[in-house]
Amino acid sequence: MIAWELDAQTLLAQAAALVADERDWVANAANLSALAGTQIPGLNWSGVYLLRGETLVLGPFHGKPACVRIALGQGVCGTAAQRRETIVVPDVHAFPGHIACDPASQSEIVVPLLAADSANRRERLIGVLDIDSPHCNRFGPTERAFFESLASLLVRSSDWP
Repeated sequence: MIAWELDAQTLLAQAAALVADERDWVANAANLSALAGTQIPGLNWSGVYLLRGETLVLGPFHGKPACVRIALGQGVCGTAAQRRETIVVPDVHAFPGHIACDPASQSEIVVPLLAADSANRRERLIGVLDIDSPHCNRFGPTERAFFESLASLLVRSSDWP
């Protein structure tokens, strides 16, 4: 693990301040992706993929250019979306079907973006929050809890298409 300069609660407070007076999902996803990418050491990509039909499509991000479309069930992002659960991958090369958008990425955490759906009992899948690191074993329980909280904040604070 790599030590954070700021603790997770302080960073979540900063994230909440960034989205406090904004409902636009593009602005919020962009700011939260940039916040994570610039304030959490040991990351090389942070961003959002949005569900469009049966495909995740690249949304706002911080980092190098990325894969634009990922099918549900493919790679870490598509698998997390299909399962509707957070996936932490200590070594992406050991994940079957990993999609290497950036060959520098060594570990990854993907958190589904799920919103309440009053018409159905099941939450609506909006997309995923995807975080990559050039270090193996970068994401532990602290990062998982932080990114799940960040994803929840993003969903609650934004108006989604």
